Amino acid sequence: MSRGKNERILASSLGNLANTLSKFSMDICLYMSQNFGFISFPDELTTGSSIMPHKKNPDVFELIRGKCNQIQALQTEMLLLTNNLPSGYHRDYQLLKENSIKAIENTKLLLDIFNYSIQQIIVKDVNINDEKYKYLFTVDNINNLVTNGAPFREAYLKISREVENKTYVPDTSKKHTHIGSINNLSLDKIKEKLDAKL
Repeated sequence: MSRGKNERILASSLGNLANTLSKFSMDICLYMSQNFGFISFPDELTTGSSIMPHKKNPDVFELIRGKCNQIQALQTEMLLLTNNLPSGYHRDYQLLKENSIKAIENTKLLLDIFNYSIQQIIVKDVNINDEKYKYLFTVDNINNLVTNGAPFREAYLKISREVENKTYVPDTSKKHTHIGSINNLSLDKIKEKLDAKL
């Protein structure tokens, strides 16, 4: 009764790892695009476009994404090969081996390529005052209203109407860090505020 189960567990594990690499690669392709332009890579990890001379295609990450999607399909293939077989050994099981071995080899290769490539990443400077980023600040505008006593729903609807009516003006005065939540208070500052209230 256990035949095929170990192979399916292996395929599931490889698929989970491939899913992470595939999503990561998709993010890289997205953030390299001209709509974002957050990152870039050296020429040896990209290719030129066949028609646009300025474009750098993230071929390495597109191929990683595609290969990882193939690896994720392995579990479904194994389920279909084994789900209607009676107990015992059947010749069908030999069909599980070839693609399992290939998936393990490809995963190891993809990890090596990804590890090498991601170390070559070039993070670009982004002008946060660019027009395309102005709606990122709607949350700050809403938080300002809430901090001044407005219920969240009313604050949300007010800023939403401003965006819709094209009267929205972003509040870019806050200095954000990666620490904390609203207004990005550090943990020490949060503790100080809590202690003061107690």
